[in-house]
Amino acid sequence: MIRTTGHLQALQNDILEDIARGEPLGVCMERLCHRAEAISSGAICSVLAVDEHRCLLPLASPSLPAHYAAAIAGLPIGPSVGSCGTAIHRGEPVEVTDIATDPLWAPYKEMVLPLGLRACWSTPIKARDGRVVGAFAFYFRKARRARALERRIVATCVHLCAIAIEHEEVRARNHRLAYFDTLTKLPNRAQFNDAIAAMNADSRHYGLMLIDIDHLKTINDTLGHAAGDALIAEVGARLSATLAGCLACRIGGDEFAVLVPDCDSSARVRKLASAALMAVAAPLEYEGQNILPSVTIGGAIAGEDGQDSDTLRQNADLALYHAKATRRGRYVRFRSRLRSAILHRTRIRMDVSNALDEDRIIPCYQPIVRFDTAEIVGVEALARMRLPGGRIAVADEFHEALLDPKIAHRVTTRMLTAIAADMAEWQAMGVHFQHVALNVTAADFEKGDLIQRIGRTMEKAGVPMQRLVVEITEQVFMGRRKDGVARMMEALRACGTAVALDDFGTGFASLTHLLDFPIDIIKIDRSFVQAIDSGARSGAIVESLLTMTRRLGMKTIAEGIETQSQAQRLAEMGCRLGQGYLYSPPVPAPLVRELLQRFARAPEGKTQRRGSVANAA
Repeated sequence: MIRTTGHLQALQNDILEDIARGEPLGVCMERLCHRAEAISSGAICSVLAVDEHRCLLPLASPSLPAHYAAAIAGLPIGPSVGSCGTAIHRGEPVEVTDIATDPLWAPYKEMVLPLGLRACWSTPIKARDGRVVGAFAFYFRKARRARALERRIVATCVHLCAIAIEHEEVRARNHRLAYFDTLTKLPNRAQFNDAIAAMNADSRHYGLMLIDIDHLKTINDTLGHAAGDALIAEVGARLSATLAGCLACRIGGDEFAVLVPDCDSSARVRKLASAALMAVAAPLEYEGQNILPSVTIGGAIAGEDGQDSDTLRQNADLALYHAKATRRGRYVRFRSRLRSAILHRTRIRMDVSNALDEDRIIPCYQPIVRFDTAEIVGVEALARMRLPGGRIAVADEFHEALLDPKIAHRVTTRMLTAIAADMAEWQAMGVHFQHVALNVTAADFEKGDLIQRIGRTMEKAGVPMQRLVVEITEQVFMGRRKDGVARMMEALRACGTAVALDDFGTGFASLTHLLDFPIDIIKIDRSFVQAIDSGARSGAIVESLLTMTRRLGMKTIAEGIETQSQAQRLAEMGCRLGQGYLYSPPVPAPLVRELLQRFARAPEGKTQRRGSVANAA
């Protein structure tokens, strides 16, 4: 007995020392089995763990054939799964003294009896919180019961197994925290950094994709951060499933990176990017709400687009930045010319930001004219930028800057303040005008304060909100909750502000938008108007649009009218209102005030002066 106690103490010390040194769990368990078998003559040891699916996972059985361990691997635990599966299921020891006759072994005895095994005693291994994490077993070559000494050996071994398995769980958990993202379960930035450094060190051909989730902030703001987390997790799962053989990592809040190993073809990366875009785009339901996920991807190829990992990542990031600015929801591969394009865009944003700081963003106004009377029924305010040299830059020259949400928000605020001041001046002078239309951006809807800004500004200027028409494009709808945008539009209308859909006919789903969103005015895009004289197709489309909007009770304004024949054709089709260079280009406030004084539609329905706005312009 004393000798056995000494052996057990030595066994315990050695195994604890192995655990403390960080020896692999399998090595520790094999050594434990060998030492236990040496102490208990005739015993054959086995240690099993339980995986996340509650199935058997062999850890060590050095004296059993390898094919036996392979055969029991993956067996689900249950009430009649041999000694170990049953012990884990019950959470208590199971001592089978005769495998040949015990019903617990009936389905499995043909696996063990040919090995000469007749008895199996299994004891569950429990963690400190009471979880059963595995089983320790003694097999014998004869049918027999356990003796007290063997029970002591088993108890010591089970205790050591529990310590070793819990230590492995802690190590694995720390490893997951260090190298895996907790939300998506994908490798994190640290593992990505290690992987790309290793690929680069080995001079391997590989591709890199950087992926951003589109409109995540909108989801967080409208549905809550839990919905945003669900979207991130789902996008991660779809990327991982679709890009098999690649290393997909989450490297930031809405950012993913994908390494494509053994890749020397841009076509392969493009194909994978297309698959990812398609997989992510499937609708996601969250608590009764449909979310339409979308991602934007930038890509680069090692060697062609960067000789080292830092350069490659910078170039892939430039491609992503360019894609987000110009082709959101698509894939763009890095090209050297992107660098100059991005520098150009950055310079434009800086120019517009400086112009905002210096009050050089100004409105110019283009009249909206009634065809049958040539009266001005309203004006559209268009943003212009006065350059330091005095020249006025049109919107096309700085449009790219408005892709920046912060700049777009500031431009809208500046325009709103300026046109409210102009309207207040016109009111004070007795100048008749029905409305001023202002273009707003997706950034204004994302910010969520558009109605409050309009209300405060108009009230401060003493101008009724009914004087303002808010113009939006289809971009306002893209990637946002339908009911959220619709509610904001309804709130604008409730305040007396009409809503116009600009550039109608050029989007992918404009007809659907007429059903889903409260719209008062449709503005037919200039591309249809300019082709109305040269092709029957354009005329047929315009005529159909006019018929449809009339039946829906909406007003229609034709944009980009340049010739009298275009105006005449539109009038013949039933269009009543239009704007374009035929009547006047966008002009500064003092000039449009003169036009309004001469040609605006007066309250009683008569023009203030005779003449034609087209001739005056």
